[in-house]
Amino acid sequence: MSRQRAKPVDELTPRLAKLEHKRLSEEVAEHDKRYHAEDAPSISDAEYDALKRRLLEIETKFPELSDPLGVSSRVGAAPSVGFSKVRHVKPMLSLDNAFSEGEVADFVGRIRRFLNLPEDAALAFLAEPKIDGLSASLRYEQGVLVRAATRGDGQEGEDITANIKTLKHGVPHQLKGSGWPDVLEVRGEVYMERGDFLAFRERQEELAREREAKGLSAAGIRIPVNPRNAAAGSLRQLNPDITAQRPLRFFGYYWGDVSAPLADTMTGARHKLESWGFTLNPHTLLCHSVADLMAYYADIAARRASLAFDIDGVVYKVNRLDWQERLGFVSRSPRWAIAHKFPAEQAQTLLEDIDIQVGRTGTLTPVAKLKPVNVGGVLVSNATLHNEDEIARKDVRVGDTVIVQRAGDVIPQIVGVVLEHRPKHALPFEFPTRCPVCGAPAEREVDEAGEADARRRCTGGVSCAAQATEGLRHFVSRQAFDIEGLGEKQIAAFYEWGWLKQPADIFKLQRHADALMKKEGYGELSVGNLLRAIEQRRSIGFDRFIYALGIRHVGQERARLVAMHYGAPDAWLAAMDAAKANEAAAQNEAWGDLNSIDRMGEVVAKAIVGFCTRAQSRAVIDNLLTEITVEPVEKPSQDSAVAGKTVVFTGSLEKFTRDEAKARALALGAKVAGSVSKKTDFLVAGPGAGSKLAEAHKHGVKVLTEDEWLALIEG
Repeated sequence: MSRQRAKPVDELTPRLAKLEHKRLSEEVAEHDKRYHAEDAPSISDAEYDALKRRLLEIETKFPELSDPLGVSSRVGAAPSVGFSKVRHVKPMLSLDNAFSEGEVADFVGRIRRFLNLPEDAALAFLAEPKIDGLSASLRYEQGVLVRAATRGDGQEGEDITANIKTLKHGVPHQLKGSGWPDVLEVRGEVYMERGDFLAFRERQEELAREREAKGLSAAGIRIPVNPRNAAAGSLRQLNPDITAQRPLRFFGYYWGDVSAPLADTMTGARHKLESWGFTLNPHTLLCHSVADLMAYYADIAARRASLAFDIDGVVYKVNRLDWQERLGFVSRSPRWAIAHKFPAEQAQTLLEDIDIQVGRTGTLTPVAKLKPVNVGGVLVSNATLHNEDEIARKDVRVGDTVIVQRAGDVIPQIVGVVLEHRPKHALPFEFPTRCPVCGAPAEREVDEAGEADARRRCTGGVSCAAQATEGLRHFVSRQAFDIEGLGEKQIAAFYEWGWLKQPADIFKLQRHADALMKKEGYGELSVGNLLRAIEQRRSIGFDRFIYALGIRHVGQERARLVAMHYGAPDAWLAAMDAAKANEAAAQNEAWGDLNSIDRMGEVVAKAIVGFCTRAQSRAVIDNLLTEITVEPVEKPSQDSAVAGKTVVFTGSLEKFTRDEAKARALALGAKVAGSVSKKTDFLVAGPGAGSKLAEAHKHGVKVLTEDEWLALIEG
């Protein structure tokens, strides 16, 4: 079911709601990871907000689909692996969004009703710009900065203390004045001013040009696309000396863990924070009505382009802190604050062509080729059209004058056609039913509900040049084999020259060293560096190996779970062969074992088995294994009461998060499954346990409370 043709939530049946909820949850989780953990968003803020709102609407209509630990309640994404982790004493939550005056009025009305305030009772809000940066938390003890962390997933972030201490603006190492509490955790945004960003981007581009002129790879020099991306990448440098060279700043806007109250109001707390040495956003105003809020919003929107930093809206917070305390939180957001987002920036231009690009998994993606136009200060020549349903729904045709939208400084999109400017010769676009690269049929899959997937995929597999080269790019990416110097340009060239057709060929490139040194842009030094980088990657962990293969639906987390379950490639491939050979059997033990893995599911299981048993992709795996060594997953501790046991967690766990519980169980040698079967040894059930609890009783599985589970693993 495509989002463009989605039914109103009120018309969904429980089965359709469950299917769409699952798809949306996976999509939102992936975008959370790209935005918060990888600093590489692939959709606009407006598109993301639409996905999240649809998910919440479904959960409101079908509360049985709500999960306190699900993506609708989650903030951000899991912290990256490059930094040690920091558990937030108080969660770093996000804000609900408003997009119109009516929604702002509803927000104010809800607060009045919750507090039982009459219409004429005073109710003040502190309004301030919503800066587009990276959220960070600074912890002070006895007035000294002791730790700084990113927001991460809201519960746990990354320790960036050394990097934060390099900032020259807005971060005091020792608090000024007096009267500060013994413990003070100040929260705010790390950002880069627009002028500093442009100068920094120019320096990065110059560095890349210099390296390429010397015949060296520029793959390690990241060119940021916007100030937020630049700030996030700079703050996450593993070497603080690099961060120190970046023009980063910090605006404080709230606080987390404190040992004593700061003040009675937001305005009073701000005065305290400023007196202690923090820089706060100066463009704030105390408002007393919806009319005041809207006037402030209009004023900031009008001055947006002249501000020194990027913003994507404004934030309204109840000024009285005792009322904030009473209002509390709902799900992932405070009731006492809301973000009023700016509309996307738009412009009109000519659609000159529609190009079909083929991705790693064969998806045919239409890209609009535009007459270059300035949208919000950025020259735009390409825009996404998403899929063929989107083109048909908007009736976009080559030669049309189209409205281009840029929201969140990410990928531009076409939001509509100016029909009065349509030329007479413009014909409806015919989406190809064959791959434009290899000519293989391009088909739309049908899901469990009988709905055609909005995406059309090339069926050519690795024989398709586009899929092959995109797959190779994924294979050498940072989270996979991480081969420095082997980037998009090099892969495309090596593929064209016939040297590189599948991953195993990477480890045979030394055969072409002499020929490569004769190519323009290459020399003895650059070729030597590339071959050394390849040799250093002949050994890899099993989980990274699985992820690098690029199996549909298998990201880093699922690759890790599969690797831990099977231990080594031989056992994994043998199990996949057994699953395929007996797939028609009513009780297929290999299928059941695969499906028992946490977060698996039938769709993912079929994708894994299909990939491993398909002749073309199996040849890719077998050839690769002759060139590299795959390190088996390190065996967890076997000296525990749950070693070798299969455990399932369900319900709303109260003493630990579900991810924490699973990680602890895996570390103790247990297998964590996502569903209950007769092979399950323990079901750990928190409040709200439902169908899994019933299954446990059916199969005679031992059910434990959280306290009983803790006693078992700690005894």
